[in-house]
Amino acid sequence: MSPLQLSVYWRLALLFFFTPFLFFLDIFTAAIADRTCRHNNGTGASPSWLGTIPPSTDNNQSQYEEVPELSADWRTDESQVHSVCSWTDWLSYGQTVYMVGLLLGSLVGGAISDRYGKRPVLLACACVQAFCGLVPAMFPQPLLFLAIRCLTAVCCCCINICAFSLAVEWTLPAARLWPPAFLPFCFSLGTMGGAPLAWLSPSWTYLHLLLALPQIVCLPLYLGIPESPRWLLLQRRKDVLEGYRSNSPADQKCLDLLLDSAWSDLHKASEAQTARGHAPSDITHLRHPTILLRLFVMSFLSAATALTYYGICLNIGSFGVGVYAAQFFSGLSEAPCLLVPLIRIGRRLISMLAMFLSGTACLVSLLLSRYDGTPALVMSLALLGKLCILAATFISVLYCIELFPTGVRQLCISLVNLSYRLGCLVTTFVPPSPSGAISLAAMIVYSSGPMVGCGLCLLLPETSRVPLPDSLEDCNRQPKNQPASMGALWRPRKPVSSQPRTELVLPEKVDIQTPNMPFL
Repeated sequence: MSPLQLSVYWRLALLFFFTPFLFFLDIFTAAIADRTCRHNNGTGASPSWLGTIPPSTDNNQSQYEEVPELSADWRTDESQVHSVCSWTDWLSYGQTVYMVGLLLGSLVGGAISDRYGKRPVLLACACVQAFCGLVPAMFPQPLLFLAIRCLTAVCCCCINICAFSLAVEWTLPAARLWPPAFLPFCFSLGTMGGAPLAWLSPSWTYLHLLLALPQIVCLPLYLGIPESPRWLLLQRRKDVLEGYRSNSPADQKCLDLLLDSAWSDLHKASEAQTARGHAPSDITHLRHPTILLRLFVMSFLSAATALTYYGICLNIGSFGVGVYAAQFFSGLSEAPCLLVPLIRIGRRLISMLAMFLSGTACLVSLLLSRYDGTPALVMSLALLGKLCILAATFISVLYCIELFPTGVRQLCISLVNLSYRLGCLVTTFVPPSPSGAISLAAMIVYSSGPMVGCGLCLLLPETSRVPLPDSLEDCNRQPKNQPASMGALWRPRKPVSSQPRTELVLPEKVDIQTPNMPFL
């Protein structure tokens, strides 16, 4: 691995480690408000590591504790004009507004990064996101808080798009399945790290300071992130590329391999765009039954995975285990996804297996919660379902690219990503049960969606080790019932060899856009 690659990976890893600090802020603000604000009954929730546990009647997913009220600071004192306790009802809208911001960011993030470059957009959004964490601590106003949450979500989505793109484009083709697994692994570590920081926060002000200041301190480190070599090649920034190549012999060798791959992709895209004038229009391709079927299946899978993943993430404190401990184990449960690239049994089979296991785990968790199961066991099964659905999400990112022909690939990926974002948004409107736990109807949806998606995967072809389709004929030639070879689990990949580049005259505009990675 060259020094430039290492520079990209560890800095993006650090950025992804801090992302969940503000991503799951609404879970912590609800807990801190319930812990520190004054109640009419003169009692509050326990400040222990097990966190705030909502009241319950007969449901085993939550418990009730009465302890003496904690002393509140000036930010949470009802006698103050700017008291957070006077507008705690507004906090329930934070998750919805955040998901709206993610939707807006997914609509503009790719276009902005393609226009101005991944690096400047990433640096700008990282700065804005870090300082957005300080605003609620200084100015605790409800409308300002919601506006900041929306802006933070837009920046988070743009960071997600640019970081995934940079990581993939600085990785050789044979290893490009690793960045979609490595960066979410860092996200899971950040989820684990944010939980104890929130637990240590005695008040609203300290919560935001502890979650925002580490990000601000690390901002200068991101200046060392290099620009995407593919974007520089497309913009004909040869001076910057030569500067990268002159850093070290390892950087020169790595960049030559990356540019060979990018050169080949640009050449194919240029040829496809030139031939598009003699081929049927994109709308005609989009109306073809094969494309419509694949688009429907992938859109359903994206919506189902979003509902299950965020339905569990955003209600992690309702399983009877304290919110801080539950958040820590929620991040821990996602760590095994780093091993997903080692599994080479085909896109379709691993997607079906992950969906089936996710639906089964959520269904068993639901049954146990109805029959007085142990809260820790109920939460463990739900987190197993979340782990499996996250693995399915990783695979679907690559699967979606390989299913659609070149002419409509970016449009179809955008529509599938839109379905994912709408699924995230719908999750925030699902009301909890009167006891504060996840409702029965919601758990049925979270478990049945992946199972239905498992069956729909049978309608898709196997795309592993198959060239990307450039036309409808290529799509029809993809194997539909190719059995997965178990010997391929540990089959070594062929190394990519460097070949001499031929001079390629690019057209004025090549339709190569940054894919929107629907992870966050």
